[in-house]
Amino acid sequence: MKKLFETLRNINKIQELRQRILYTLAIILIYRLGSFVVLPGVDPNMLANLQAQTSGGLLGLLNMFSGGAFSNASIFALGIMPYISASIVIQLLGMAIPYFQRLQREGESGRRKINQITRYLTVAIVALQAPGYIANLISQLPNEAISPFDPSVTNPAAFFWISNTIILIAGTLFVMWLGERITDKGIGNGISLIIMIGIIANLPFALFAEFFSRLEQKGGGLVFFLIEIVILVFVILLTILLVQGTRRVPVQYAKRIVGNRQYGGVRQYIPLKVNAAGVMPIIFAQAIMFLPITLVGFTSSESLTGMAAAFTDMHGFWYNFVFFILIVLFTYFYTAITVNPSQMADDMKKNGGFIPGVKPGKKTAEYLDNIMSRITLPGSFFLAFVAIMPAIVGQMGVSMSFAQFYGGTSLLILVGVVLDTLQQIESYLLMRHYDGLTKSGRIKGRGSAMNMG
Repeated sequence: MKKLFETLRNINKIQELRQRILYTLAIILIYRLGSFVVLPGVDPNMLANLQAQTSGGLLGLLNMFSGGAFSNASIFALGIMPYISASIVIQLLGMAIPYFQRLQREGESGRRKINQITRYLTVAIVALQAPGYIANLISQLPNEAISPFDPSVTNPAAFFWISNTIILIAGTLFVMWLGERITDKGIGNGISLIIMIGIIANLPFALFAEFFSRLEQKGGGLVFFLIEIVILVFVILLTILLVQGTRRVPVQYAKRIVGNRQYGGVRQYIPLKVNAAGVMPIIFAQAIMFLPITLVGFTSSESLTGMAAAFTDMHGFWYNFVFFILIVLFTYFYTAITVNPSQMADDMKKNGGFIPGVKPGKKTAEYLDNIMSRITLPGSFFLAFVAIMPAIVGQMGVSMSFAQFYGGTSLLILVGVVLDTLQQIESYLLMRHYDGLTKSGRIKGRGSAMNMG
């Protein structure tokens, strides 16, 4: 505790860091206030059905990532996720299409062009999602929900559709702009922080709801609640290990003399991440697992049996077993297309570097590839285990609103963003020769070992 207060005093002494933190908090406050501003024409007192619909499943995840704005029918209802979807699409295109590969190699000008294309794609995605969201919203509102644009929002005029579609597009773009402002003038990655704030906004309510339900409805009392907290702490520590874990490969650089200065002659290390794929395997696997649920949702069958029932039960054994296998496979796939051992070997050879005991060139690439294959296996199993933890604890009687914090995309994002932000704060403190948050002065975030774009 003394270390924490000392660190806070050191942060307050650095004017630039203090201003950046306050600026970030102000932007976050604006974002949270906007999540409660309801779309025009919608009675906020008539949203009980929508909130019940978003209590679990895919819509529950979307609502969690938007910080409850989805279930509030807010102007920020679609949140930042369309931008994330557009970024993923552009990233995948950069692996397959030469035009985007060329933009990635053009430095700052290429990055600006990619950002511009990503924004245009974001608008297109929101324009497609917004009418669907409005149609679902109308279906969930009771007939007595009165709209100022029409006698009843359940039979709205064209102006209601057009205006709210534009507002939802503007809301997502404004959230994206807020994230960029945090990145430029605040602390941490703005987009990631906004997602994290959306997720963590539900934590206090879920925590207290679980606590009181254990005392009153579910039984077990305080002992069971404490066991749940211990399991949560264990999973968080496991996730931190997964995010920070690296295998260091020694690289020896030959001595080179340029002018009057000597370069090389020292041993350095290449940190290969245990989980180089990050959260992407979970996103890909989840998209595939939601496909059967989506298809079944359009059928008229009231009772599902066999395989259909198994793959629409998000907490069942077979659903999570297949989910686990897909995450392991996608971890290898995404690591293979993002980590290039041949390029790493060529870069070392060009800079006069070599791995002791390994011939430069092809042998070095094979050596790095073997190491990545070995460390990716436990990393993929850890990642898959963290991903299915919400279903495991759900079987133990934990409410779904609280179980979401035990793993999956939400926990990985929370841990990764917190570590990245603390790393930036630590860097400011070290530059001013102040004690930071740890004795070693080093906090490894997601990008500290290897930048995965």
